[in-house]
Amino acid sequence: MEDRSQETEGRAVNKMERRRSMAYDEGLADRVRAILQGRGGLLKKSLLEKRMFGGLVFMINGNMCCGARNTELMLRLSNEGASTALQRPHTRPVDPTGKRIRSLIFVSEQGTDLDHALEEWIEVAFTFVRTLPPKEPGAQRRKPAQKQRTHSMS
Repeated sequence: MEDRSQETEGRAVNKMERRRSMAYDEGLADRVRAILQGRGGLLKKSLLEKRMFGGLVFMINGNMCCGARNTELMLRLSNEGASTALQRPHTRPVDPTGKRIRSLIFVSEQGTDLDHALEEWIEVAFTFVRTLPPKEPGAQRRKPAQKQRTHSMS
């Protein structure tokens, strides 16, 4: 029994260490933050930073806009916008579990090394996210209730 508790404890420690070691390029995050904070009409209270997807994500009115993971820029776009963006150089899909998330893409360091290129990418994500309705802080998505099946006993 003791071995199992130590095994469980080890897993908890590993999980906590993984959370602490979320890797993102702080320089990229600083550049993204400066661009978003410089946007006219964007109130400071509508811009939040959150650790997600193994990196740092920037939320606007509760909706993910973009983020930094390792040295890559992550963008939230419309499904069509993501498909179009993936045809450009230095992009790749986000597929953390082997299944692609259609509205997210990564842009490599080579695609964001110039300030104007980074600004263009963020503008595309910003424009899309501003079309989404604001989310209440702390609001979580609810899965639709499944219909109960009734079986007749004949």
